[in-house]
Amino acid sequence: MDILNPFNVLVVMTITLFFVGLGTFLIGIFMLALRTSDQELKSIVNQTAQLAQKGIAEDVAGLVGNASNLLDAMNQLIRTNAGIGVYVTIIGLIIIAVASWLGLQIFMSQQ
Repeated sequence: MDILNPFNVLVVMTITLFFVGLGTFLIGIFMLALRTSDQELKSIVNQTAQLAQKGIAEDVAGLVGNASNLLDAMNQLIRTNAGIGVYVTIIGLIIIAVASWLGLQIFMSQQ
């Protein structure tokens, strides 16, 4: 029963760490690709812009102010989603790099 020796446990931990990093990286890419270009969000932004134009045409200052605040909030939401996606992607790459470094150290110690 030489299966659970420290070397094998370290190899399994390194492989697991690599796949966790890969999963984190893919989730970050998914967030960047799909969440920042959400169709529902674009639809709300377009409708708000039309509402602001209607408020300007009918000289309703409160409607224009609220519509511009909503547009600013939507833009901030899009930037926040993109920032989170970039952060998760970078964390995934760091985890993959650490797992690769550990794998290289394990390989070098066996020679």
